Amino acid sequence: MSEELRSLTERLRQESGAPPAFERLVATDDLDALATVLTEPGQHLWARELAAFRLGLARDRRAFEALVLLLNHRDPPRCASAAHALARLGDPRTARAAAALATNELRVAYALQPVRLLVELRAPEAVPALITTLQRRLHPHDPYRRVALACVDGLGALGDTRARPVLNEALAHPALAEAAVRALGRIPKQR
Repeated sequence: MSEELRSLTERLRQESGAPPAFERLVATDDLDALATVLTEPGQHLWARELAAFRLGLARDRRAFEALVLLLNHRDPPRCASAAHALARLGDPRTARAAAALATNELRVAYALQPVRLLVELRAPEAVPALITTLQRRLHPHDPYRRVALACVDGLGALGDTRARPVLNEALAHPALAEAAVRALGRIPKQR
């Protein structure tokens, strides 16, 4: 059992109270049974999350929609587990969905994991989405500094020259300046 699955299992065991249905979901290798949990009415959130996570790790695309919903959840551990599973799922829709969530200004409070997922995926959508999200965070008193910092770090990790202008703007923001210097140092010089 991977560390991520172990952590998720322990969190959901506490949340669920560990009923027999929980133990069955943990133990089963039947992907169809896990997929059924995602579509059956009346399933608990913990059951859907566990089923979607396990299907994601198994690269079963039936988990995609549930994982995207969890990626945009208000509970940070749910978002993190969904991002982990989506990164392993291998569904070509993942980057587009993460970019849409990262750039949705109405849900910016939950954009941290979509931003990190975009960086991990290194998809074509990543740099434009991170630039857009960071530009929106560069106004005084923006309350989403963790999202802005994740964008700065991510743009540095991606090393794309298109990020230079927005990273230069980030230098003027004390909370981002040090990270922006590091990120700019990772981007190749233009000739």
